Amino acid sequence: MSAFLIGVDIGTMGTKAAVMNADGRLMADAYDELKLYYPRPGWVEQYPEDFYRSAIKTIRQALKKSRISPRDISAIAFSGQMAGVSTIDKNWRPVTHYDSWLDVRCEPLVDYVRKKCEELVIRTVGAPPSIAHGPKILWWKREKPKVFQRIHKFIMPAVYVAGRLASLKGDEAYQDHSYLHFSGFADARRLKWSEELCEIFDVPFDKFPRIVKPWEIVGELNSRQAKECGLVKGTPIAAGAGDTAVSSLGAGIVEVGMAFDIAGAASVLSTCVDKFVPDTKYKTMYLARSVIPDLWYPQAYLSGGGLCLRWFRDEIATEEKAAALRQKRDPYYVLDAIAKKVPLGSDYLIFIPHLGGKVYPYDPKVRGCWFGFNWSHRKAHFYRSILEAVAYEYGYYLRILKDLYPDVKFTEVRAVGGGARSDFWNQLKADVLGIPYARLNRPEFSVLGLAVIAGYSVGVFKDIKSTIKTFVRPVRRIEPRLRYRRYYEQYVQLYLKLSEALQGCYAELFNISMRKRPSSSR
Repeated sequence: MSAFLIGVDIGTMGTKAAVMNADGRLMADAYDELKLYYPRPGWVEQYPEDFYRSAIKTIRQALKKSRISPRDISAIAFSGQMAGVSTIDKNWRPVTHYDSWLDVRCEPLVDYVRKKCEELVIRTVGAPPSIAHGPKILWWKREKPKVFQRIHKFIMPAVYVAGRLASLKGDEAYQDHSYLHFSGFADARRLKWSEELCEIFDVPFDKFPRIVKPWEIVGELNSRQAKECGLVKGTPIAAGAGDTAVSSLGAGIVEVGMAFDIAGAASVLSTCVDKFVPDTKYKTMYLARSVIPDLWYPQAYLSGGGLCLRWFRDEIATEEKAAALRQKRDPYYVLDAIAKKVPLGSDYLIFIPHLGGKVYPYDPKVRGCWFGFNWSHRKAHFYRSILEAVAYEYGYYLRILKDLYPDVKFTEVRAVGGGARSDFWNQLKADVLGIPYARLNRPEFSVLGLAVIAGYSVGVFKDIKSTIKTFVRPVRRIEPRLRYRRYYEQYVQLYLKLSEALQGCYAELFNISMRKRPSSSR
């Protein structure tokens, strides 16, 4: 009997399901957009049942398109967004909405954690306090104590969906090790929850799920859910891993010195290392466990990097978007084409891309800004300045990585996510970083990583690392251009100076926004 595997990635903006064969070939996939809700400024919510319905829909569609018999599906694995939290009661029913990683209402609790024991958290968890699980959990505890009492376990969106499909109960909740750096309460090196941190912050130890390996079988499809998604009862479900972890695995980031760029809703730059070196100096990098246990990914991310481009597309470049859709073209390719005609540095225009606040080092008061524009600037300049701003931010991250890991030689960057399809943006980033960007032989990284995890969980594959190296290889390198690198270095310096100079202005703007606004005259 042939072996086929399903990976389901529950992202911020949508869910993707794919059917892969044992040779790593994509048989079929499906995508469904997810909605974000903004009940108040700074609040961003999604709903667990939306994740579940979206997963069911995409699994069913991908399976139908593949024309594979449901009986030939050997296993399924899930991944999802990582820095927000979902909740369940004892019967696996949602207690709250999904508290998104874009939601900043827990900001006062971040400051509380930082003042109380910031360095202990960094050394233990591997990440500086920021908008992630720890402060979010403390927000529910402080602001909604009755709701907090009803919460049996804090879990991830992918875990919620997998548990629904397997009809798990609350006591069977789990979390794989790739999420631990965002937890705020884990001893990441020892793969356990930290009793010390739970005691310091008075959070019940039993509200955390058991920690599992990504390839651990956590359940099987029950009959009702199997029927809904077109599969058969008893199909094994592997734990899977967080979206960043499976994307990096799917891109073949399994050797020290290989770097990766996740050009998605968030913009992430990281590299692969084999040492746990917490960033107590800059408090910018967080240390994530690879799916492969002896490897780590120090990384930092720009919250909403890709969302800046989406906002520009939907709110500013409406004419270009409409024209592209009429021609059945990708609006981003159209915008790339006009941005290419703009000189380096966007004719001295600089964009600050932290529209939702800064994540690492954490500062929620930071906002977006365009600096240096005049009447000669057009849409193309503003669009290119967003692309360049993400690259400048990466330039800052790279400086920190080189300081924390002076012995690591950065060999190449492999890009994943929607933005990875842009050769123009990849070239721009290569020029800023001075590191080659490698185009790979395939685009479906997250679901490929999940397929390998699912296959390993049931014995289809004997080893994760060697399997992924067989499936993924570079086919073209985008080399950095030295003269551009030298020119852009001036912009990276100015970008950092501008970011620092604006700190006081952001704080003042925030204070003004907290004051009561006079009613407008009619």
